[in-house]
Amino acid sequence: MEFDIIDALQTEPAVNVARSHNATNNPGRPFRIILFGLAFGALWFELCHALATEWSLNGHYNFGWFVPFFAAYLFWLRWQDRPGIEAGRSGLGDGGRKKIQKGESGKSEGRAPSGPKSRTASIRHAQGSPPSLQIAIPIIVLATFALLLLLPIRLFDVANPDWRPLGWLHAIVVVTVTLFALWWIGGMRWLRHFAFPVAFIFVAVPWISAIETPIVQGLMRIIAAAAAETVSLFGVPAQVQGNVVRLPSGVVGVNEACSGVRSLQTSLMIGLLFGELKRLSIGRRVLLVAIAVAIALAANCLRALLLVSIAAEENLAAVGKWHDPAGYAIVLLVCVGVIAIATQFGKAESRKRGGRASVPSKNMDETELVPPNERPHFSFPISVLSFFLLWLVTVEVGVESWYRIHERRMQPTPRWTIAWPQNAPGFRDLPIDEGVHATLRYDQGREVMWNATSGLRCFVFFFRWNPGGASVVRARAHRPDICLPSAGWRMLGDGETRTYRVNSELTLPFRRVDFASGNGTAIAHTFFCLQEDRQTTETRPDLALPPGMQPDWSLPARWRVVQDGVRNMGQQVIELVLVSTKPSSAESAEEEFVRILPEIIQRK
Repeated sequence: MEFDIIDALQTEPAVNVARSHNATNNPGRPFRIILFGLAFGALWFELCHALATEWSLNGHYNFGWFVPFFAAYLFWLRWQDRPGIEAGRSGLGDGGRKKIQKGESGKSEGRAPSGPKSRTASIRHAQGSPPSLQIAIPIIVLATFALLLLLPIRLFDVANPDWRPLGWLHAIVVVTVTLFALWWIGGMRWLRHFAFPVAFIFVAVPWISAIETPIVQGLMRIIAAAAAETVSLFGVPAQVQGNVVRLPSGVVGVNEACSGVRSLQTSLMIGLLFGELKRLSIGRRVLLVAIAVAIALAANCLRALLLVSIAAEENLAAVGKWHDPAGYAIVLLVCVGVIAIATQFGKAESRKRGGRASVPSKNMDETELVPPNERPHFSFPISVLSFFLLWLVTVEVGVESWYRIHERRMQPTPRWTIAWPQNAPGFRDLPIDEGVHATLRYDQGREVMWNATSGLRCFVFFFRWNPGGASVVRARAHRPDICLPSAGWRMLGDGETRTYRVNSELTLPFRRVDFASGNGTAIAHTFFCLQEDRQTTETRPDLALPPGMQPDWSLPARWRVVQDGVRNMGQQVIELVLVSTKPSSAESAEEEFVRILPEIIQRK
C-alpha cells in the first residue's frame, strides 16, 4: 500500500506536466484536425465521384452507392474502441496515450519502482524510439508515390471514366494513402485496427471485364441449363441454347440480371458487412461470405425456374411482371439469411471470448499511462497537411486546365431530341439487350419500331450520353456497319454522308449505308447520325473510324485521347433503319426518310 501511494505521488505530477506541456505547445491542433478532414475528405470524395458513373449506369453495381456510408459507419465503430497510440507517436487521437508494461525492476519485486530516477527510466522505456529508417522510409516513399499517381489517374479518368482498371488503381491509391496516415498517427496497431473499414470500398469497385465476363457467361449457362432440366421433369419440353431456353410458347433469355452476378456481388458486400459488424474471426467471416454467395446463387436458380415456368404456363409477357420483384426478393433473402447466420456466429464468438476473459492476465494490472506527444515530429505537421490539400487542388486544377486548353475553340451545337410517334401504326418499344447497355453505358436509350408507308418498317434507335458519363468512343461502338454484319447482313457499298434539313433552323449529317439480309429477302436502308454537344475545330483522326471497325480500347488508344485532350462533353446518336421485304429502290427509301425526319426530330 505504501508503494502504491508513493507511485501515485510520483506519477501524477509527471502526467500533469506533460498535459500542460501538450496544451501549450500544440495550439494548432483544431486547425490540424480541420485540415486533415478537408484533405482526406476531398481524397475520398473524388474516388466515390469517379466510381459513381458505374454505380449509376450498371445495375450490377447499384449497391455501390451504399458502400461509402457503410464504410464510414464501420470506421466510426472502430473509432469507439481504437487501441492506444504506440510509443513514440502522437496524432489526432484522444491524448495519444498508450498503456505499457512497467519496468523490469517493478516486475522482479512484484511492485512498482519508486524514486524519480527509476520513474524517468520507466517512462523512457515506455516511449521507445521512432520506427527505424529501414521501416519508415519505404512506407513514406510508397505513400508519396501513391499521391503522385493521382495526377495521371485523374488525367485518364476524365477522358476514360468507364475504364475499370483505372478504378482499381484509383481505389488502391486512396486506400494506401489513408492507411499510411493511420500508421503515421497510431502505428501498426492502428493500421491493423482500421484496415477493414478503409479497404471496404473495394467491394464497390467494378470487376475487371476479363474476370467478370467469364463468370457472367458461365453463370448464365449453368442457370439456364438448371431451369430447363427442372421444367422438363414436369413434362414441359425445353431446349437450352447457350443462355436461352426455348419453350413451346417462345424463348426465355437468362441474361446478366438473372445470372446471379448482381446478387453475387451484393452478397459479397452483405457478408463482409455483417462479418465486421459482429467482429467475427477471419474463419467465420470467410464462411459467412461463402454462405451469402450460396444463398444468392440458389435463389437465382429458383428465380430463373420461376420465370421459365411462368413463360411455359402463361406467356412471355407475364415474365416481365415478375422479373424485378423476384430480383428484389433475392436481395432480401440474402440479407435475412446473412443476418441470422451472423447473429449465431456472433453469439458463438461472445461465448468464446467470455471463456478467455475469465482467465486473469498476468499483465492486466501492470500498465500505466505515458505522457502524450513525447515525439511531436511523428504527428502530422500543419505544413504537411497543407501541402497534401494543395496537391489535391493542384491535380484537379491542372487536369481541368489541360482539357480546357484543347476545348477553348469548341462551339456549342444545336440541341435536339426525339418526338416519338406514339400514334403511328404498329408503334411499339423494343427491349434493349443487356449486352448493348453494358457496352454503350448510355444515360438515356430507347428503341422503337412502327409501320411506315410503302410497306416499309421503320426502326429508330436513340442513345444519349451526358457530359463526362462515358468515353467518347462509346457512341461509336453502336453503328449499322458494325451491328448488322455481325447479325448476318451484307453491306452494299461503303455508304456516304449527306446533310439533311430537318427544319429551317436545323440540319444534321447522316451516314447512309444499305444492307441485304443473308438470304437476300430483305433490304435495310440505314441512316446514322452522331452529334456532340460541342464541336471542335481540332482534327481527331483516332475518332474517325473506318466502316466496320470497332473503337480501339487499348492503352495506346486511351492515351491518345488523353494526349489530345478529348473528353465527353455530351453526345447523342440516332439511327433510323427502313426495312423492306419487297423490291424497293434506294430513292424511295430516301424519300421516306426525308419525310419522317422532320416528324421525329425537334429542336430543344
